[in-house]
Amino acid sequence: MTTAGIALARCSELDVISASETWLERTHLTPQHRAANALAGRWMRDAGLTVWQDAAGNICGRREGPTPGLPALLLGSHLDTVPDAGSFDGMLGVVMAIAVVERLRDIELPFALEVIGFSDEEGARFGKALLGSQAVAGTWDEDWWDLRDRDGITLHQAFLEFGLDPRQVGDAARRPEELVGYLEAHIEQGPYLEAADASLGYVTTIAGARRFRLTVTGEARHAGGTPYERRRDALLGASEMIVAVERLARAAGTIATVGRIEVLPGAVNVIAGRADLSLDLRAATDEERDATWAQMEEEFEKICTARDLRLDVVLNHEAPAAPCAGWLKNAVIAGIRATGDPNPMGLWSRAGHDAMAIAAIADIGMLFVRCHDGISHHPDEGVREIDVAHGIDAFEQAVLQVAATWTDDHGD
Repeated sequence: MTTAGIALARCSELDVISASETWLERTHLTPQHRAANALAGRWMRDAGLTVWQDAAGNICGRREGPTPGLPALLLGSHLDTVPDAGSFDGMLGVVMAIAVVERLRDIELPFALEVIGFSDEEGARFGKALLGSQAVAGTWDEDWWDLRDRDGITLHQAFLEFGLDPRQVGDAARRPEELVGYLEAHIEQGPYLEAADASLGYVTTIAGARRFRLTVTGEARHAGGTPYERRRDALLGASEMIVAVERLARAAGTIATVGRIEVLPGAVNVIAGRADLSLDLRAATDEERDATWAQMEEEFEKICTARDLRLDVVLNHEAPAAPCAGWLKNAVIAGIRATGDPNPMGLWSRAGHDAMAIAAIADIGMLFVRCHDGISHHPDEGVREIDVAHGIDAFEQAVLQVAATWTDDHGD
């Protein structure tokens, strides 16, 4: 079997590890998380790495450099999924990293080489993304211990049930001097490579993201007995806000999504007294993102004032835009060119990635692999074996380019 075929077979093995019998779902600190770590850890050992699970539940493997204790070039992505997920978001990057390490087993590098499978990039269980990579970056927030899943289990309790000690989560943090940099391979999650008939692309920057919970409060009253002029319909106000989100984001060239809305009391014959909705806002730069939010907030207030509704806003996630470091970006470009593409496509990532958390402690670079129709977070996620093969080749060459650059900068 080819290296790419092995990588795809490993993604299929991970597909079996799911909390659902009808769709793929693997979330943080669950039995499925434990099983995925064990499987990925076995592959890492087979590739010659020393393997451990860190204090935040990430699975890690390391190959020392010429002398023990040298800084490491970190390769990785995540092993968790959203509910009803596809087979490649995150997982493909982990198995590609392992494949590169296997290929480089007999090649001496001037630094250590590590692979990491992050435990919680999606935030599907506790509503907070990047928990695994933020622990590694040393940006853990003690307030997160009170986050609860849909069953009311706190993050603190889940740590204990998984066998982790919440008091030791800081041990997962890495210091900047321990890392050469971080490289991540990932499916594009967009249609641009496919439209250009290109297997691979390099990332210029990762979108700066903010996520909000918006609560619109009106008054629940009888649907038949309350005339229009007396209504304070929270759902109508929320609906106007949702339409404004798309209008303002499209005009600004940013990306905004309302992915969830919950209405109370939720009866067919009762005017909605409350509507809770999510807002996910992204842009290539923090300035563009925040300018769009300022426009939206002003428009939301106008809508709610006109309908005599109250608006409450909670910011529940914020991540700054993360530009890829020039030298690592050049290494990825060199890797893509080595596959026969003389003019690689640069893309800004509309999706968030673990790399944006790691950017707090290390330079980052990212390789995108074409995916079918740009589909992601859906069972129809698909990649071609030839693109994965090119991706592994490019990723390997990028590591070698980093090694050459590192040697030039630091001597033999």
